[in-house]
Amino acid sequence: MTKLHAFNDLLEHNNKDDCWLLISGKVYDVTSFLDDHPGGDEVLLTATGKDATDDFEDVGHSDDAREMLKKYFIGEIDSSTIPAERKHTPPPSTTPSTGVQGSGNSWKILQFLLPLLILVAALAFRSFYQKE
Repeated sequence: MTKLHAFNDLLEHNNKDDCWLLISGKVYDVTSFLDDHPGGDEVLLTATGKDATDDFEDVGHSDDAREMLKKYFIGEIDSSTIPAERKHTPPPSTTPSTGVQGSGNSWKILQFLLPLLILVAALAFRSFYQKE
């Protein structure tokens, strides 16, 4: 018989020494996998304390990764203990921030325009020197 875990139990397992994830209603103890995860342990740690199904599916894991999950399975979540709406606060990051501030839209525009401006400058430079 499959063990049922309360959502509050899941909240207590959110660090490098004890890490549980909730994916598709199933609970996985991935503590021993943290160091081996290709995306790093921080990716898994930020998915703790919430339903990590979307996080898992958005990455597009391989069939091998899905098969690997089976060895970390420890039970299912008791759906009656899941809060209707819960605001997730990820654990504090151990990596320094990049220091990039400002509007996200202006950063996206700059990422688009900068290569375009470099291309235009290179073409102008090329055409200038071909005339001589």
